[in-house]
Amino acid sequence: MKNTALITGATAGIGEATARLLAKNNYNLIITGRRKERLDNLKKELEENTPAKVFTLNFDIRHRREVETALDSLPDEWQKIDVLVNNAGLAAGLSSLYEGDIDDWEQMIDTNVKGLLYVSRKILPGMVERRSGHVINISSTAGKEVYANGNVYCATKFAVDALNKAMRLELVDYGVKVTSVNPGFTETEFSLVRFKGDKEKAKAPYAGMEPLHAIDIAEVILFVLNRPDHVNINEIIVTPKAQANAFYIHRE
Repeated sequence: MKNTALITGATAGIGEATARLLAKNNYNLIITGRRKERLDNLKKELEENTPAKVFTLNFDIRHRREVETALDSLPDEWQKIDVLVNNAGLAAGLSSLYEGDIDDWEQMIDTNVKGLLYVSRKILPGMVERRSGHVINISSTAGKEVYANGNVYCATKFAVDALNKAMRLELVDYGVKVTSVNPGFTETEFSLVRFKGDKEKAKAPYAGMEPLHAIDIAEVILFVLNRPDHVNINEIIVTPKAQANAFYIHRE
């Protein structure tokens, strides 16, 4: 009997890499994201090349009604969700608070915090009722230490860290595991989104060092899921060799 994993933000980066890896490792998948064509293409690819069954949900995680409508539409055979990967997240802009773009702030808060809450609120009751499940919250080293001009993004990831701890406390009596995975510099679409499509700016953070890749984090997620039932990884911080903390990078 295969387990079912729901992965938010599965159209790129860590979410997409995780979907590919879990599809090869005895999971059926519910993949969500804003870009329908990418979701459909990923579903087709995975079902043709892996043993996984894949169901897609196309919605914007920032909008509560969209989240609720999409998750309420799941057919009966997809209702039992064993693993929730709260992956969808982003950074927008890189500036001081006194020069910050409030639209950027709202986009980050709505995606990284409220979106995670909307999805979790819909999925967790089923795990509690079944007294089983595993929630993996993708946070960041930015949720452990603040860096200059990362203010609101860091605040959202500190919130994810707090929510991870709260979930762990509240779900432990129901046999539901909760894990926070905190990546450091990982080269995905992250910087391209942060700098609004400016490719030169997006390359700069990774200059002179080898960052993590999406597959590195996907493999960590699979490792966490593969622990024996009595073992829970509460949190894990993963950085490139060249990264000492949230902001100190050795560059060649």
